[in-house]
Amino acid sequence: MPTDLSVPESVKDYYGRVLKSSADLQTSACCIDQAPPRHVTEALRNVHDEVLSRFYGCGSPIPPALEGLTVLDLGCGSGRDVYVLSQLVGAGGRVIGVDMTDEQLAVARRHLDYHAERFGYANVEFRQGYIEDLRDVGIADGSVDLVVSNCVLNLSPDKPRVFQEIMRVLRPGGELYFSDVFADRRVPAPLTTDPVLLGECLGGALYTEDFRRIMADVGCADVRAVSSSPLTVSNPDIEHRIGFITFSSRTIRAFKLPFEDRCEDYGQIATYRGSLPLHPHAFDLDDHHRFPANKPVPVCGNTADMLAGTRYAAHFEVIGDRTTHFGLFPCAPAGPASGESTAAACC
Repeated sequence: MPTDLSVPESVKDYYGRVLKSSADLQTSACCIDQAPPRHVTEALRNVHDEVLSRFYGCGSPIPPALEGLTVLDLGCGSGRDVYVLSQLVGAGGRVIGVDMTDEQLAVARRHLDYHAERFGYANVEFRQGYIEDLRDVGIADGSVDLVVSNCVLNLSPDKPRVFQEIMRVLRPGGELYFSDVFADRRVPAPLTTDPVLLGECLGGALYTEDFRRIMADVGCADVRAVSSSPLTVSNPDIEHRIGFITFSSRTIRAFKLPFEDRCEDYGQIATYRGSLPLHPHAFDLDDHHRFPANKPVPVCGNTADMLAGTRYAAHFEVIGDRTTHFGLFPCAPAGPASGESTAAACC
């Protein structure tokens, strides 16, 4: 394989020419290690086999309450998540997939009619371009309700610009919900351009603290880890080259809202109505905020805004405002957590 390719060309070559199916991956980094939620599994049954065979993802970045939304999938590949989201947003919603790789998009587009006939409507489109420049593919300011991505943002050579673009296209109160590979330290420069390590989602993995800093710079001072699990690199050669770096697969959510950079206490209370489809008993906002149905729960100001200033507002009663400040909110993991916490979480 040529080693003088630029990062985008190297990634396009790996996903367009080298990988013919998920069986060609050399590590488990770009693989899901647990079954998706039941409603996603059911939706996957309606997705064409060729689309499924060319899927390379490390999570299931599909949040609830999607009916009627406009969703943007960054690095959509062969369209697996796009076609799942198509079913979940319904005929009144819209899903746009963006990818730079010809071969992947050819698979996605080849089955547009198949899925439209199977779903009974057509609400999907695929656009070729770079996720660092969404203007070039016609994504307008504040035009998207939800941005998702599945193990792709690590592949970008200009991650700050990607997150700037995400915040630009999201509507106020919109959500970024993505799964990706993170590292517990900065990946050494020689490894960040290695074609195999890049293609296997390791070379471009973000150091968790750098991710936190990038998000703060683009105006999002509070991002949340929904889940996290360690990655095992089973390839001896790759394991030797990465040394002591520890990688993890994380699902992250962030909202386009003006948050404070710490969890502050204003005496606010949130009560989940139990009304989200598929979540009748409890809703997990992140890995340390569980809301049992009909139980009042004290929340920090940022969490109150996440629940009251987004599409989740109809499913919560949030009592209190910011009239009186009581200092820092005593925020710590409590109750059943879905994974280890991350330095990018609010507390």
